[in-house]
Amino acid sequence: MARIAGVDLPKDKRVDIALSYIYGVGRPLAIKVVIEAQVNPATRVKDLTEAEINKLSTIISRDYKVEGDLRRELQANVRRLIEIGSYRGFRHRRNLPCRGQRTRTNARTRRGRRKTVGSIRTETKTLKAAPATAAPAAK
Repeated sequence: MARIAGVDLPKDKRVDIALSYIYGVGRPLAIKVVIEAQVNPATRVKDLTEAEINKLSTIISRDYKVEGDLRRELQANVRRLIEIGSYRGFRHRRNLPCRGQRTRTNARTRRGRRKTVGSIRTETKTLKAAPATAAPAAK
């Protein structure tokens, strides 16, 4: 099993597909890295030699920011926006879309499940019934 940038690559996938399992490496970048390392993209990960794995690993670690470093950098960028008090930082802090999408409808991914706001008849009935059974009111 090949381990590149701290990620175990799936052994039955093609090299160019398997490299995209690394955070920060998409399909186009994976193809670029495979070509630069002079590895056949159709090769399965289980058929790679140690030398080829080392080539891929050194190219990725030398030229690109991936996995933990990339995640830390993105997190620092968001933290900076929040600290300077920008509009985008405010939207990040409130966990709302920050790129201009509408929020009156949609935006469920960021806002979570719907919460009903307003009066609900069944709740008011149960609240009225509970005090009546507990104790009679004194006049």
